[in-house]
Amino acid sequence: MRTDFETLKLEEARPGVLLLTLNRPERRNALNTTMGEELRKIFVPLKFTPGDLRAIVITGAGDKAFCAGGDLKERHGMSDETWRLQHAIFEEAYYAVMDCAVPVIAAVNGAAYAGGCELALACDFIYAVRGARFALTEVSIGIMPGGGGTQNLPRAVGERRAKELILSAEPWSAEDALAWGMVNRLCASEELLAAALGAAERIAANAPISVRQAKKSIHNGMQTDLATGLNFEVQAYERMITTADRREGIRAFNEKRKPNFVGR
Repeated sequence: MRTDFETLKLEEARPGVLLLTLNRPERRNALNTTMGEELRKIFVPLKFTPGDLRAIVITGAGDKAFCAGGDLKERHGMSDETWRLQHAIFEEAYYAVMDCAVPVIAAVNGAAYAGGCELALACDFIYAVRGARFALTEVSIGIMPGGGGTQNLPRAVGERRAKELILSAEPWSAEDALAWGMVNRLCASEELLAAALGAAERIAANAPISVRQAKKSIHNGMQTDLATGLNFEVQAYERMITTADRREGIRAFNEKRKPNFVGR
């Protein structure tokens, strides 16, 4: 995978674990066109070809913001067509994050506003620093959430609360987000990244096909009725029966050792 990006910093933090840092701290990691293109370039192939990658952590550079949302200075004076084309880049990038075959964890190290909040919500789960703030402020400037926010937030906190938050454009705290089920864990600032990477490492230690199939089953099943979801789960389960990792897992259990999963 390429690492020479202008707005993103990539590093292998653990074997099989990618740490992706939104790297525009001078702009509070705001999303400009280049960042959207680079996120799209990274995540689109990961829907079908994750290779040896087993988990991803996304965080922001600096200690002020995870991501302040779209870069409104860049957007100032944009034509309607340019705006539309830029937003299509953001849509493709965010949908690719949601479709990523491997788990994606948001490590929210500060403010996550508008598109930044939507990026966190596009991840599979969120760890946040105590005192972080979230907001979907789009209706206050004449637009609306368009990176999955109107769909992912109500699925996390419920329809009525999501309506209140989105329609008022008022921010909410990480503590409230935890209580509402949007955030999984709160951490001290100095512990956040270690906690998120630790979770990613635990995921990476498990059988990669099993992890990918379980993620797919949860996500797709939540969009359907129970009977359809159960049918999808069984089909996802069948994928593991013939794998070398399934045989290795059972063998390792009986031999009282740690399994060596290879993703086959």
